Amino acid sequence: MREVDIEEGEELKVGESLSIADIFAPGDDIAVTGIGKGKGFAGGVKRWGFAGGPKTHGQSDRHRAPGSIGQGTTPGRVYKGKKMAGRMGSETATVKGLKVIAVDSDTNSLHVSGSVPGRKGTFLMIKRVSPKQEVQVKEEVNEKDEN
Repeated sequence: MREVDIEEGEELKVGESLSIADIFAPGDDIAVTGIGKGKGFAGGVKRWGFAGGPKTHGQSDRHRAPGSIGQGTTPGRVYKGKKMAGRMGSETATVKGLKVIAVDSDTNSLHVSGSVPGRKGTFLMIKRVSPKQEVQVKEEVNEKDEN
């Protein structure tokens, strides 16, 4: 469950149910927010795109190793935020620029063009994006005297 703001002038009572057809219509631009798929524990090559070590010259087991991670005695520690192996994924992601293709009021479902974040069965926050305001361009025609 999540609390959301409503537009001015809309009256809702506690326990009142909403239909998806009341909120969205085909052609609406939307942004979908959800928690992305978790990838588990990942090494530096997968998580951060590290190049890895050389494949030859005696490097039999260093192909995907991170290599050096910092200085020696000074500062004598690893800085916070260092890109290293660890848990990957399970982060909040927002996908913008999606369009509503169809609204099924019988099953209360929304058909969207494109992919949405997360695995099947996760909760999503769907937000209608306000339409872009058209900019009016004034064209001025300069008339020259033709002599």
